[in-house]
This record gives sequence, C-alpha cells and structure tokens, in this order.
Amino acid sequence: MSRALTFSLTLLAMLAFAGNSLLCRIALRDGGIDAASFTAIRIVSGAMALSLIVRLRRGKFGIEGNWISAFALFAYAACFSCAYIRLPAGIGALLLFGAVQATMIGYGWWSGERLGMRRSIGMACAFGGLVGLMLPGASAPPLTASVSMLAAGCAWGAYSLRGRSAMDATAASAGNFLRATPFALVLVASALPHTSPGRDGVYCAIASGALTSGVGYAIWYMALRGLKATSAAVVQLSVPVLAAIGGIVLLGEAASLRLAIASAAILGGIALVVIERSDGSASR
Repeated sequence: MSRALTFSLTLLAMLAFAGNSLLCRIALRDGGIDAASFTAIRIVSGAMALSLIVRLRRGKFGIEGNWISAFALFAYAACFSCAYIRLPAGIGALLLFGAVQATMIGYGWWSGERLGMRRSIGMACAFGGLVGLMLPGASAPPLTASVSMLAAGCAWGAYSLRGRSAMDATAASAGNFLRATPFALVLVASALPHTSPGRDGVYCAIASGALTSGVGYAIWYMALRGLKATSAAVVQLSVPVLAAIGGIVLLGEAASLRLAIASAAILGGIALVVIERSDGSASR
C-alpha cells in the first residue's frame, strides 16, 4: 500500500472516529433522541453497513465474531450514548480515548509486559491528566457522565483486545454488531416509557452507525495494513483533538484551560508509552 493511500485512509478513519462523538453529541444534547434509541439505531445501522461491506467483498456473508465481544461492543455504545447527554464532544472523546489506551496498556502490564521508566512516567502523566480533568470546579465535566464515558472506553478497550486475533476484522465486527442487536433492543424495550426518537436524532444515529462506525471501521482496518502497530496507536491521538475542534467550531462548545492542560498531559503521556525509540524498539 502506498504512503499516500495509507495517509488518506488513516485521515478518513480518524475523521470518522471524531465524527462519532460529534453526531452523538448533536443528537443527544438538545433531546433530539434518547440514549437507548440512539444506541439501538447505531448498532443496527452499523450491522447493516458492515454486513453489506463484507457481502460485497466476499460475495457471501457468514456470521463471525462472538457473544462476549458483542456484549463489550454493546456496553461501549450504550455508555457512550449515556455520557454524551451531558458531556461536550471534545471532553468525551478525550475521556474515551484515555480509558481505551489505559485499558489496553494495563492489560499488557497485567500479562507480564513491563513498562519501564519512560512508560511509567507516561502512564503517570496520562492518569494525572484524567484526574485533573475530573476534579471538582467550574469547568469540570459532570461526574456521572464522565464515569459513563470511562466505562465506555474500558469496554471498547476490551473489545479491541479480544479482536486482535481476528483473521478478518471487518467480518468479525459485522458479526459482533449483529450479535449486539438483541442487547440493544432489550435496552430500548426497558426504556420504552421514556424513549423519544425525533427525526433529526434518528438521522444522526443512522449516520453514526452506518458511516462513522461501519464504514469508518472498514476504512481503519484497511489503513492498518500500511501502519506499524505503534504508528496506529499514536495516530489515534488526533481523535480527541479533532473532536474538540469540531465541538468548538460546529457546536459552539467552549474551550477551557483545564481541558487544554489535561489534553496535553493525557495525550503526551500516552505518546510516551506507545511511541518507539529511534532504534525501532518500544520505549522502556
């Protein structure tokens, strides 16, 4: 794969990931749709889009994935939607990204991978940034919504870890989205007295599921063919930044000094953990 194609696919994937935060925030912030309905429509739309992609590519479709990964996917989507009722797009993406990376790095440490001095400093900076962002104060994000987004990040980190061994990541994701659909329908059924799916909210949920999730994931898996593992981790540092810029420009969300400092600490700390040294070995 050429560098130009890899760059283009990577950029599109990062824009799609940031777009998920923006679409969810747009749909939920003014009550255009409830979190349960948004989650269900997003999952169903994602399942349809990914199934179509797999069918067009293979000429047939077989259900891959597994139920545990599907539940992790559902948990991520549900907590993600609940969090964005109150969280600004940039803060939500930052908390999500930090929790995803912390989960994956923490699993590596638990499995026997040692962080070393540089990685330990990076983890301390990232954790300190998360704590600083959530400390009480005028510009602190709502605690319940923040915890919900951190839970979403942990669920997505677990889903990502379970998907590392998949032979065909797109097909596995299609199967997991299909398996997550019953969980999403049960969520909607349990919330029926309080559901309020307005037209604009439904459109945002469909776009989130089919485009920024389904097509976005397929593009990302294509881009991964031209990226080293550490490069793939580092490039995702752009997602919270893109989401924050989109929130400020498109949604009129305020930028705060607390967010800027926390972003630098979290993203800089994670970069210390995942960036390779110049000799090509992982930082230790």
